[in-house]
Amino acid sequence: MQTESVAVTRVTPWEVEERLERGEPLAFVDTRNAHEWSMSSEKLPGAIRIPADEVSAHIQELPRDRTIITYCT
Repeated sequence: MQTESVAVTRVTPWEVEERLERGEPLAFVDTRNAHEWSMSSEKLPGAIRIPADEVSAHIQELPRDRTIITYCT
């Protein structure tokens, strides 16, 4: 399997808001485990849900045409 190198940086909620306002294409990935996700009333519509410990198994499902923003609790 071929792997790619990617830059990983932290962004603040304000930076994400600015990017959205500029129209930058973003994909959101909710990495909370099943228990944390089910207990939360905060869920981002349209987010891809992949628990952090399963990301490598689902890497092919992630979009390649946009910046990916991961988040958890």
